[in-house]
Amino acid sequence: MNRAEKQASIESVNATLKKAGIALVVHNNGLTVAQMTTLRGKMREVGAEFKISKNRLVKIAAKDTPYENITDLLKGPAAIATSADPVSVAKGLVDFAKTNDKLVIIGGAFGGQKLDVKAIEALSKLPSLNELRGKLVGLLQAPAQRIACVLQAPAGQVARVIGAHSRKEG
Repeated sequence: MNRAEKQASIESVNATLKKAGIALVVHNNGLTVAQMTTLRGKMREVGAEFKISKNRLVKIAAKDTPYENITDLLKGPAAIATSADPVSVAKGLVDFAKTNDKLVIIGGAFGGQKLDVKAIEALSKLPSLNELRGKLVGLLQAPAQRIACVLQAPAGQVARVIGAHSRKEG
């Protein structure tokens, strides 16, 4: 890798870290090409980026980003998974690590706060951003439906009263 390629790699990783909501570090020692392809596909599905780069270059790229505190985790065959949605990337990595023991989650950071493995596993158990949005929409729609039912009920009651009076008189 020549100097220009190294600089391009540093700039790419720096840009990725600056726009990320979370950055997780994993060791991927011993994963086959097929397993890496599956992992990358899973990360793309959840809207995450999965980068393998030289640790030295990532340490340089992490300067002046909220993820400068995870550079001590970059030892050995490390890769970084980043995403705007912290729950989905954590779920994706934890699920993949359950089925493949060669992927080891080391740690990460969420908005400048360092995360250990237990925190990442706890994060993976939370509902995703899309699930939360769906629940919020449901909660917002429920009062509107109730108001519509309440407004329709008096009209129905008036019709039933008039119907009952007409049957009495008839």
